[in-house]
Amino acid sequence: MSRIGKAPVAILDGVDVKLDGHTITVKGPKGSLTRDLHPDMGIEIKDGEVIVTRPSDSKYNKSLHGLTRALIANMVTGVTTGFEKALEINGIGYRAEKKGKKLVMNLGYSHPVEMEDPEDIETVCDGQNKVIVKGISKEAVGAHAANIRAKRLPEPYKGHGIKYVDEHIRRKVGKTG
Repeated sequence: MSRIGKAPVAILDGVDVKLDGHTITVKGPKGSLTRDLHPDMGIEIKDGEVIVTRPSDSKYNKSLHGLTRALIANMVTGVTTGFEKALEINGIGYRAEKKGKKLVMNLGYSHPVEMEDPEDIETVCDGQNKVIVKGISKEAVGAHAANIRAKRLPEPYKGHGIKYVDEHIRRKVGKTG
């Protein structure tokens, strides 16, 4: 049984949830999010809560049940508090800076790497070695942070590259002479 799917999603003050068939729109102080949900899932708004029900107890419907509830909960959290991911740049001469809506990074290549912020996503440089990706969509924030990280993956011998702040890189022992 899906324990996550059974829990109702509380609609906080200042949040407006509208349901149009299987399209849900959540508006809040930080913005608005819209998502099409699976047509098999039953979604209803009662007493300031969003309740998700499933048609049967098949394994597929159980997994969709928890997923649908989690997506709705993330939408409500996104429009109220937002999401952020922090990245750390390690390496000699590796640094990042903001120029308008572009993130310009020196990552040991012969050229600087430039990345433009997608719509509804903001990147902030905290010093030269820390980049914070902020936004209202958890999915978009995670995808943009992964794209930034992919520009120079952390290597296991000296630890150079871009990593998440809470990520641990397993170090390897180099050659002995």
